[in-house]
Amino acid sequence: MPSFDIISEFDKHEIKNAVDQANKEVTTRFDFKGTDSSFELTDDKLIMTSQSTFQLQQMFSIVCSKLSRRGVDIACMDVGDPKPGGKTVRQEIIMKQGLDSALAKKIVKLIKDKKLKVQAAIQGDQVRVTGKNRDDLQEVIKMLRAENLEMPLQFENFRD
Repeated sequence: MPSFDIISEFDKHEIKNAVDQANKEVTTRFDFKGTDSSFELTDDKLIMTSQSTFQLQQMFSIVCSKLSRRGVDIACMDVGDPKPGGKTVRQEIIMKQGLDSALAKKIVKLIKDKKLKVQAAIQGDQVRVTGKNRDDLQEVIKMLRAENLEMPLQFENFRD
């Protein structure tokens, strides 16, 4: 039976490259001279440090443009509030990966409401969709792309 998996992932290497480019741009821009502004990437967190919240907003737009140029969907970012600490202000951005249970249940409900002849099953942080007809599976993909979900979705392991 044909099947495919619905996942939400990003390429960590591309994020590292985008953060490196953003760091380079911040160090060379005139409006950031002498501010000790920087980006720091750890596992799935991006920490921005600067002297003011206005500069953090500028840094956020820089990193968003670098990420989008590298093909990373910025919808996977969970932006925290700026936290002042001494002379600097820090802001954490969490890079979300994988489908949480609430979103997976919402995807399964959307698929079942469409009343196609497919079955959707939650498997950890992904959803597997199986059906007898390949056209039904493609209809599910088309429907999910049209929906405005809070996470970017990818479709992989399409098997006949």
